[in-house]
Amino acid sequence: MREKSNLKAGITLAWNWALIAAAFAIAIIWTNPLTILLGILILSGRQLGLGIINHDCAHHAFFKSKAADDFVGEWLAGAPMNISLAAYRAYHLKHHKYAGTPNDPDIGFVKNYPVPRESLVRKFKRDLTGQTGIRDTLFKIRKFKLSRNWKWLAFHVALLGALTAVGAPWAYLMWWAAELFIYPAIVRLRQIGEHGTAIDRTQLDARLNTGTTVAPFWQRIFIAPNNVNYHLEHHLLASIPPYNLGRMHRILKERGFYAETDCISHGYGDVIRRAIRRDEPAMVAAE
Repeated sequence: MREKSNLKAGITLAWNWALIAAAFAIAIIWTNPLTILLGILILSGRQLGLGIINHDCAHHAFFKSKAADDFVGEWLAGAPMNISLAAYRAYHLKHHKYAGTPNDPDIGFVKNYPVPRESLVRKFKRDLTGQTGIRDTLFKIRKFKLSRNWKWLAFHVALLGALTAVGAPWAYLMWWAAELFIYPAIVRLRQIGEHGTAIDRTQLDARLNTGTTVAPFWQRIFIAPNNVNYHLEHHLLASIPPYNLGRMHRILKERGFYAETDCISHGYGDVIRRAIRRDEPAMVAAE
């Protein structure tokens, strides 16, 4: 399962960019509030998708060639989201090294889960009203340096130029609507599913400090791109390419690896239910 496939990696990359193009196309060709909203929802999921490709390239677990991983991760996945591949790799590998310990740099995102229902509602309210996205974007702007962030700027100039060339410069705002209002909520939900619902984040056993979410196809389009939902499997063997994680999950399940631990969520509605303290009334969430 560690074997990398240029074909599968290329299809994954093309699928993400095809969905980005389709999100703009449906809103431009059939312009109405519903198609614009649908386009924004697709874009937000693919913004995360680009981040996940950047993540997989940081692990050198995407293309066969490390050079290809570095190019794709930096230019085709990282630049649109203003993520430096080298900086992300240095940070993220510490998360894998220290998962299950107080030194995990990501523990602050999930350390208080499960939380009261009202707390979770407030968090998602901040995300969906743009408070989180605007805060994070202002932080990016304050830290902006042309020498460091010119690739991000170049992407936005190219995107605006392409949309202007097809007579729809207004569609450029869809990217920002997705990043400011929807993307933060998806990232939060992903973080909760990965470690917020963990049985015991202080243990080194990945079945205890990490979770996997078995998600239906529509959730993988909008919420969990590129097999990111198989996070427990990724922590077990980070060198396995994302397109093989589903197969790994099925093999481990058949062999009873998960039998003794409640580490698998079934859809992101289940993730939300697990994120709420058991003494609190459950939040209604459609699968």
